[in-house]
Amino acid sequence: MDRLEFLQQLGVNLDLALEAHELLRGKAQRELPGVREDKESFAHGTVTTVTILNEVGEKLMGRARGTYITIEAPPLRENNRLAHAGISNVLAAKLNGLIDNLQIGPDAPVLVIGLGNWEATPDALGPRVIEHCLVTRHLHEYAPEELQGGLRPVAALAPGVLGLTGIETAEIARGVTQRIHPSLIIVVDALAAQNLDRISTTIQMADTGISPGSGVGNQRVGITRESMGIPVIAIGVPTVVHAAVIVFEAMQQIINTLPQLGQQFAPQMMQDIARGVLAPFGGDLTVTPKEIDDLIQNTARVLAAGINQGLHPSVTPDSFATYLQ
Repeated sequence: MDRLEFLQQLGVNLDLALEAHELLRGKAQRELPGVREDKESFAHGTVTTVTILNEVGEKLMGRARGTYITIEAPPLRENNRLAHAGISNVLAAKLNGLIDNLQIGPDAPVLVIGLGNWEATPDALGPRVIEHCLVTRHLHEYAPEELQGGLRPVAALAPGVLGLTGIETAEIARGVTQRIHPSLIIVVDALAAQNLDRISTTIQMADTGISPGSGVGNQRVGITRESMGIPVIAIGVPTVVHAAVIVFEAMQQIINTLPQLGQQFAPQMMQDIARGVLAPFGGDLTVTPKEIDDLIQNTARVLAAGINQGLHPSVTPDSFATYLQ
């Protein structure tokens, strides 16, 4: 049984468009119609851009038409400030490209929303990014014009989750949007991966918005252009992996080590084993590394640096810390 079929049978969603494209293309053994993939390298990793071009691509990928940019950078997981600065620079450049494609002007106001639960570390990425964001909307409202140069009006919000507030995150986002009238929303959220190597090493950006909680089977109302009335760019990093992925990897390792057992591991048997292992958790268990506290802290700073540089012309890698004082 291939990985895609195994995950689909167990109801595991794929947050990363890159992973979905890899699995679907691998199963089809050909390029997918209506989908284009471009790759490039930089000093600390690679950038893959998956573009869904039309309705055919939408149906095959199960995603909205648009651009999905994935930055794969293993040093993101390391305590390497030089590498982190380089990753932030790439993130800023790609964010600028998406903003330009959406025809958002350099002075247009932006609302940054950090999704997630600040009381649950693997889900706290969004709120942590907001802590480091350069918020300037109040400066544009109250400061003299000469103090505003090079700083776009930016507001930030960490609305929490439905379980803490009793309010859908999309409802809060829509209410704030209708009140302050930004031209663009940027949402930051933790994602789920189906590849263990991508936890805290991969950044995804998409100009199609986001459905919070979809990767862990708890899908909420989407924050998209359709629901908000303005463009939405989503930025996320995988912080958890579904336990079914680990079960699948373990069984594959057994089969690779003892090929004679491959005939005994029928697809239905593999699914039954996975369901049995996950039964105490209702079949829906996600796993995160034990060092997730440090990973979230480092990743949040990298994302915030990239977002700040991408939104504010005056913010450079050297001056980023100065603006946060």
